[in-house]
Amino acid sequence: MEIKIIGSNCSNGIKLKKMVTRFISDYDYNINIKILDNKEEIKNHNIKNIPGLIIEDQLVSEGKVLTVREISKLVDKVTPA
Repeated sequence: MEIKIIGSNCSNGIKLKKMVTRFISDYDYNINIKILDNKEEIKNHNIKNIPGLIIEDQLVSEGKVLTVREISKLVDKVTPA
């Protein structure tokens, strides 16, 4: 599975990255994290508010810091068992 974090160099992006990292360690998922920070990548994903979270190429959140529980629900929603 791949999770992309867009805008990880802003304060909320740093917090979101920490939450994603905590989610991976808490739930023991095999996930690749990609950090997308340049303006072209942000434009290509139609992100209006950073930070953005993309799971398996689906934009699932933008403009907010998610909790570990919220990330877990989004992962389950995007990749049902």
